[in-house]
Amino acid sequence: MNGPGRDGLRIVRLANFVTPASGGLRTALDELGRRYLAAGHEPVLIVPGAAPGDVHTGQGRVITLPGPVLPGSGGYRVLVNRARLRGLLEELRPDRLEVSDRTTLRWTGEWARRARVPAVMVSHETADGVLRTWGVPPAAAGRAADRLNTLSAHAYARIVCTTEWAEREFVRTGVRNVVRAPLGVDLERFRPGLRSTALRTRHLRGQDVLLLLGSRLSVEKRPGRALDALAALRHTGVRAALVVAGDGPLRAELERRARAERLPAEFLGHVRDRVRLARLQASADLCLAPGPAETFGLSALEALACGTPVVASAASALPEVIGPAGLAAADTGRAFAAALRELLDRPEQERRATARARAAHFGWDRSAAAFLAAHDIPQRHGALEVRP
Repeated sequence: MNGPGRDGLRIVRLANFVTPASGGLRTALDELGRRYLAAGHEPVLIVPGAAPGDVHTGQGRVITLPGPVLPGSGGYRVLVNRARLRGLLEELRPDRLEVSDRTTLRWTGEWARRARVPAVMVSHETADGVLRTWGVPPAAAGRAADRLNTLSAHAYARIVCTTEWAEREFVRTGVRNVVRAPLGVDLERFRPGLRSTALRTRHLRGQDVLLLLGSRLSVEKRPGRALDALAALRHTGVRAALVVAGDGPLRAELERRARAERLPAEFLGHVRDRVRLARLQASADLCLAPGPAETFGLSALEALACGTPVVASAASALPEVIGPAGLAAADTGRAFAAALRELLDRPEQERRATARARAAHFGWDRSAAAFLAAHDIPQRHGALEVRP
């Protein structure tokens, strides 16, 4: 389907749950799109929004189709007009299809098969993990996830998982078309040199230890665990303060709780400025990643790149990502507080150097090369270099 005058391939990417205030998925789409473009391809991203749009950006062409807000999601929209989307796909005539949603967009796998377009689905979350965080009993969540994942594996030529942990829920059902492609971090944008004494002092507000939670404030992310950990840590005598960079449906509830319990927690909302966010991550002493269903954790990796160690849920994929640059904890406030204290007992220079060294293993060029390989697209030497 490669059109006249195009040396590269047109890679059409579909994604739900992307808003101006969303985090990891939006970042991944942007970074990968830029590298697809740098490699000589033509990335086209289709996402839902409040109004239609069609713009050319640094990550390639971005098309917005009107989509309704998903109730209870805190503003996330979804692509539900199949006829409109099908017509657009037929108009674009993609050479490759990349889908970042296994629910409302799974039908596009069948469309791609009929159109003879190689298609991959990217698993950005674990199905049973998300179901469990929403209160579905573990056994029922596992059965539902297995069925959903089997259907997804049949619908697409390949399933792309970002970690071995995320891959397990497909492998356990006998799925064989799974490949692994890690995400990455911008090591220039997120770096230890952004650490600011003045910024620390402003957010510490008289306390001694600065904790950071960079997360969407929704049920599957378990942001309340950060307040649990803060309270438990302070109970042990550590004068800690918490900064929360993120927004979502649970924000008001969390703010009320912090006031009621007189916890020194500051809620910044969504931090759009990536430089400001990096300065926050570099200036914190420790970062919290309490989401038990995380399949990678870009925010945590960005913190590591800034030299800030991470305490993550032991139930998530993050222990695989952070390695020796942090600690895994059971999903209780006391367990998180104990892990935080253990990291604080390590020499500061040593723990920060270990964090940065771990992040250096994850670059976006390596990530893009793995994603292109999943599409059976060979990489030309040096083609993924993205110049500022």
